This record gives sequence, structure tokens and C-alpha cells, in this order.
Amino acid sequence: MTVQGEFFDVSQAKPGDELPDIPSPQSERSRRGLKDFTIPKLYSSISEVSALTGVEQYVLRYWETEFEMLRPHKNRAGNRIYAQKDVKIIVRIKELLRDERYTIEGAKQILKQERDAEKRSLTVEVKPIIDEAQLPIIPPPPPTEISVKATELHELKKSLVALRERLAYAK
Repeated sequence: MTVQGEFFDVSQAKPGDELPDIPSPQSERSRRGLKDFTIPKLYSSISEVSALTGVEQYVLRYWETEFEMLRPHKNRAGNRIYAQKDVKIIVRIKELLRDERYTIEGAKQILKQERDAEKRSLTVEVKPIIDEAQLPIIPPPPPTEISVKATELHELKKSLVALRERLAYAK
């Protein structure tokens, strides 16, 4: 029986000969599992959010009724689906209520102040442009009043009527 390797005839090997290492396809490159290709989740269920934040599900449902900024979407089955921004809000509410010991009303005020401060930081002040060379080139608006003589309008009307008659005759 003759058994051959990839580049080496095993039948001609002697007891002292060293066989070449034949690399396996798995040793050349590490085998990737499906976990390496997973798409990050955009939404989480209430049970996942509860486990992630350490807040009970019934408390999350209650906070939805108390905090207007916490409004998770619902899927077709009616289950709550939390986006990443919802999870951040839940973590902040938990910090305010449980760690910093605010009341619900106090936490609402703090969240409102933080939201307003965030909105103010996002607004950009527009400085007036002083140099006319930096102004964008925009055609001037059309004049609000058109000054046309009545005789010109009558001549235009006559030519349009004549054109209409020629088109009607061509049919």
C-alpha cells in the first residue's frame, strides 16, 4: 500500500526520517465563529434592559408613566423595544432616584435641566458677515410690481390668440 502526503511519499520514508509538517487549514488562519460577525443590536427587550440596568420590569413600566422623555417604541406584537438612548435615560433615572436619593419630581426637574442645557449647547450662534465678499451669490428677488404698458399686453394677447387658432386649425 502506498500512502502519499502532499509533497512527500510516505511509502519511501525510513524510520529515522522526519515527516514534513503539513499545515492544516485551521492552523493557518483562526476559525471565525458567527459571533465575530454579529450586527450590534439597535433595540433591546424589556427583559434585556432590566437585566442590563438592574431595574425590575414593573419599575421600568412605571417610570414610563412618570418620565415623559422615557417612551420606548413598541413592535407589532406590542412588546416594548428600547433604543440605546432609552437605556441611557433609564440609567440616569436610576442614578438620580436610587444613588442620589432624589424624589421623582426632583429627578424630573434635574432631567429637564440637563435636557435644556444639552439643547443650548447644540445651538450655534450665527455671527453677522461683515465682509460683502463673503456673502453668498444669490440672485436678487424678482420685482414685486411689473411695469408693462397696456398696449404691450394687448399685442401679446393678440399673438397668443392667433397661435391658439393656428394650433386648433392644425388638428
